Amino acid sequence: MSKDRLIYLPLGGAGEIGMNCYVYGYGAPGKERLILVDMGVTFPDMDGAPGVDVILPDIAWLEERVDRLEAIFITHAHEDHIGALGLLWPKLKKKVYARRFTATIGRLKLEEEGLPLDAITTVEARPAVVEAGPFKVQFVPVAHSIPESAALIIDTPAGRVVHSGDFKLDRSPVVGEPWDDAGWEAIAAERPVKALMCDSTNVFSPHQGRSEATLAGPLAELIARAPGLFVATTFGSNVARLKTLAEAARAADRSICVLGRSMKRMLAAAEETGVLQGFPRVVTPEEALEIPRRNLMLLVTGSQGERRAASAALSRGRYLGFEMKAGDSFLFSSRTIPGNERGVIRIWNAFSEMGVTVIDDMNGLYHVSGHANRPDLEHVHRLLLPDMLVPMHGEHRHLSEHVRIAHEAGIAAAVAVNGTMLDLTGETPAVAEYIETGRVYLDGTVLIGALDGVIRDRIRMALNGHALVTVILDENDDPMGEPWVELMGLTDQGKGGRLLNETMEADLADYMERAGRKVLRDDDRLEEEIRKVVRQVAMEEIGKKPEVTVVVSRLVAE
Repeated sequence: MSKDRLIYLPLGGAGEIGMNCYVYGYGAPGKERLILVDMGVTFPDMDGAPGVDVILPDIAWLEERVDRLEAIFITHAHEDHIGALGLLWPKLKKKVYARRFTATIGRLKLEEEGLPLDAITTVEARPAVVEAGPFKVQFVPVAHSIPESAALIIDTPAGRVVHSGDFKLDRSPVVGEPWDDAGWEAIAAERPVKALMCDSTNVFSPHQGRSEATLAGPLAELIARAPGLFVATTFGSNVARLKTLAEAARAADRSICVLGRSMKRMLAAAEETGVLQGFPRVVTPEEALEIPRRNLMLLVTGSQGERRAASAALSRGRYLGFEMKAGDSFLFSSRTIPGNERGVIRIWNAFSEMGVTVIDDMNGLYHVSGHANRPDLEHVHRLLLPDMLVPMHGEHRHLSEHVRIAHEAGIAAAVAVNGTMLDLTGETPAVAEYIETGRVYLDGTVLIGALDGVIRDRIRMALNGHALVTVILDENDDPMGEPWVELMGLTDQGKGGRLLNETMEADLADYMERAGRKVLRDDDRLEEEIRKVVRQVAMEEIGKKPEVTVVVSRLVAE
């Protein structure tokens, strides 16, 4: 009997929504040949990661075993599945496989980082097969909110695994390929499905999902009756929604202008790869400024409240010569991702103050999700009849609920959050071991680890402020003059209107006079004592304990 095993290890995307990164392995324990599915990012907030650009999965475990890694597979071109490709690929340097549209976006990311474009191989959909060590992988078209999304069939000596990727049951998706029940029945009939790794995003949505095509009528009516300039924002990757909005604008005798680099790039890639055809003519911003407001629609980036996107720029005043006015309309044709509400509401209120009518998705009237709802997930369970189910792409509550539903249907299932290695070889998923996982931050142009302390220190300074203390000692270790203190992020005045830095300086001068020779000769101990004095004064005066940097300068006799 073979002692080889089939393993599954999420490094990102399990226990959270975003940053998808999944490892599969087959072989002798500790010697498995590996493949990686997706290399995504998630986006920071000012509370948890101030100043950070994006957050990536920690792939240190995989780096240590890179000699066993066969290949990388990307299911689709959303940032939470492909966004880390250009940043993390140099650590692995393995061949990447993706469908045409996804490969096009992936090459753009590699090009931005100066990496070889031939690292990505474009593959056709099933029945085409990619062989990678003991794995045979097929890309199965699924409907989602971006073109050419795919689930993966991963055939191994231990059985067939279906990795759903992100999907919905849309049989008329406007752009892209429809969901195909018959195709999935054939997949299950061809070889029993041992394990289904399944999207869990909308597991709490009790109603069947709706098709993208259902939005055409309501959007056309909304745009036609709008009196002034009409502006709409959605995810730039939702090419189908952009086409629906553009066609509605054209029917309402409005010209279309696209503002935002990422949206333009997605449209160009969709047209270049042939997945988008018949998109109405787009005018340039310069041309748009000459068109009457009633005859113009702007498609803009920034549906999630991003401060540097076009939506936010318009809410702050003028952007590329455009200015929102009373009587104009602004549509959020998208779902606000949890955590982004404050940014969206900030924009909403700014437009409201201008007299702009703001419209959201109105309970699905102007937006439909790209993910399968609970009835749709249950339908897929019945189509595939997997021996076991492992939920992914969801927070812990989503994964737990998905497991509960699977158990009700008699399917073995288990919650596996990031770092949980499952052995799928038996009849039920079993925990093989736990791997230390974390996050890596892109901070400017540098990748920093979660344990490096940079983000921790930044948060502390943001919460408590900072004090810089400078003291000078002569060659005999005697203080020269009084210490001086510079403050950042702290109020100037303490109790009774006294200047805070002067109070600190006075207490520090007293301490320096009292400090013994032994302390004054020891820089480390002196710095620690000065730090204590400053924090104590700050706590007494303003109720804060700031971060303190101490600079001790010593004069050397010539």
